Amino acid sequence: MSDAGKAPEQRPELPHFWDKRFSEGVTPWDAGRVPAALARFVARHPEAPVTLIPGCGSAWEAAHLAERGWPVVALDFSAAAIARAGELLGNWPGQLVCADFFSYRPDPACQLIYERAFLCALPRKLWPAWGRRMAELLPAGGLLAGFFFLCDQLKGPPFGIARPELDALLTPAFDLIEEGEVDDSIPVFAGRERWMVWRRRPDGRTSDERPA
Repeated sequence: MSDAGKAPEQRPELPHFWDKRFSEGVTPWDAGRVPAALARFVARHPEAPVTLIPGCGSAWEAAHLAERGWPVVALDFSAAAIARAGELLGNWPGQLVCADFFSYRPDPACQLIYERAFLCALPRKLWPAWGRRMAELLPAGGLLAGFFFLCDQLKGPPFGIARPELDALLTPAFDLIEEGEVDDSIPVFAGRERWMVWRRRPDGRTSDERPA
């Protein structure tokens, strides 16, 4: 059966898929805590860049950043995910936005995008658009920082990405400036994710193109 023939709640490129899981409390990707690598990264960056978190889910990391004075937009196209994040965050200084990452225009522009369990939640047909959108949203010198699910797991989500595939998505516009092992992964990602920080180059390409 083609993707088009599946019910909306069976298609991870649609919000219905994630609404069903958040509504039923089936969220095995939700760590319920802030990863150590992110906490260390935040401690090293007192300048508090304007940060976008696409596919924020329950938004644990958004709360951590906002508590430290970082301007944060936590973004998800699942209304159920945003509702869950709102319950957890309560009255906080950041923004919760229900919108599609591929069409959302942050204002002010973001200086940092935090990635975790977002790329691996997207069907592979959307990966090239993800790479282009990252390049479009970040200015020269802007950072893409987070966790990448590096493996050959074809069935998902989470969908694994091979290292050469990830490099092909990002190296046209980004330089890898930091990489490290992850020792506090949750079971669904254990042993198969890497912490990475990519810096946007001024000569990198951007595009508004998105596959149909």
